[in-house]
Amino acid sequence: MITNRLRWIWPFAAAATLVVAPAGCSTLSPAPPAEVPSGDPGRGAQLINQYGCGSCHTVPGVKGADGLVGPPLTKFGSRSYIAGELVNSGPNLQRWIEHPQEIEPGNAMPDLSVSPEDARDIAAYLFTLD
Repeated sequence: MITNRLRWIWPFAAAATLVVAPAGCSTLSPAPPAEVPSGDPGRGAQLINQYGCGSCHTVPGVKGADGLVGPPLTKFGSRSYIAGELVNSGPNLQRWIEHPQEIEPGNAMPDLSVSPEDARDIAAYLFTLD
């Protein structure tokens, strides 16, 4: 009796495996996190390198981003606050990346003239760091 059930279930289980397996093997950029739904995390990682963020911060997944001036950005997506001031949300992080001196004048993070689009993608990458 068990053998008959397995014969009936097997084709469906095999089909489900074929449908699900390729998604786990995808080489595309990860989906944007909910906090930054229109962001591109893959591009954000490249921008972190381009803007030189790694000269001050340690950023997991970004080659050469091992700075010790600013705080490490490990597990950034799990943090409650940005710079001890702002609730950690997509819009707040984008604002911080664009205008850190407006939010907290005199802090050590320079204003790098990051565009809104670049800030969005950098934020999307940082929220993938859980």
